[in-house]
Amino acid sequence: MTESTFQPQTSNREELPRPQVWIRRLVWKMAIATLLLMAVGSATRVMNAGLACPDWPLCYGQLVPTRQMNLQVFLEWFHRLDAALIGISAIALSGLSWWYRRLLPKWLPWAATFALFLIVFQGILGGLTVTQLLRFDIVTAHLGTALLFFTTLIIMGTALLPYQGTKTAAKLSWLGLSAAALVYLQSILGGLVGSRWALHQCFGGSQLCNIMNAHILGVVPPTLATIALVWFAKKTPGLHKNLRILANAAAVLVSIQILLGFATFKLHLQVEPLTVTHQAVGASLLGVLVAFTVLAIRDQKQQAIAQ
Repeated sequence: MTESTFQPQTSNREELPRPQVWIRRLVWKMAIATLLLMAVGSATRVMNAGLACPDWPLCYGQLVPTRQMNLQVFLEWFHRLDAALIGISAIALSGLSWWYRRLLPKWLPWAATFALFLIVFQGILGGLTVTQLLRFDIVTAHLGTALLFFTTLIIMGTALLPYQGTKTAAKLSWLGLSAAALVYLQSILGGLVGSRWALHQCFGGSQLCNIMNAHILGVVPPTLATIALVWFAKKTPGLHKNLRILANAAAVLVSIQILLGFATFKLHLQVEPLTVTHQAVGASLLGVLVAFTVLAIRDQKQQAIAQ
């Protein structure tokens, strides 16, 4: 993998090819929409609205079920609407990337195609969650694919940003990658806790406590990895300001996430906005760590070329 794999053709924003600027903006808008989609999906689950629309892909056989509309139906319907808009955007992203491929980094069309594959697969899983009546393994896979799609968008968007590193982040890329991987796995485990209603069952009848306890203990590795990343980022002289900003953001997010997790546990998932925020902050932390890793890799490759 060469330097051009992660670095735009120029570090001057005005000199970037216009299609590259368009695609970068589209990718970041899709990433924000995906974060919103995951938050709405979490709200749909905690509000028991996953089967509010009994059919798929329509809702009560309609594009807009006006007669049946209530809070639960709205959550499920809006979740599908957001997913459809992201799907259309993924098609546009892939089409634009291949159409303007001569003006873009060589990896971009393939990355856009992979993102399109993920969103199609995600749509299939979304349909199965309804037709299979919220089967826990499908619901968990649905979340895992959404996080992977979100991660792919963050990688693409960060790789397309104009960036001139300070060649000081050689070892931080591996630490960032490890922290991001651990947060991803912990998010999947959290999704399993939610899809099995493990916390409720453990408190109610001492069932599935092993899943809940695994999630609680699983907080330790990603937290330690994130703390280590923040500490080494602070101790690295000459680190690019963007990397410092991302490291500080990771420190804030992991602190908030631990507090939200503790509050969610103590309140037995009875406060729905708290549970939704918990998942949204976890996804945001994953995005920050992935962005940090991509910039650190670009910085590392610039250092390798300089040597």
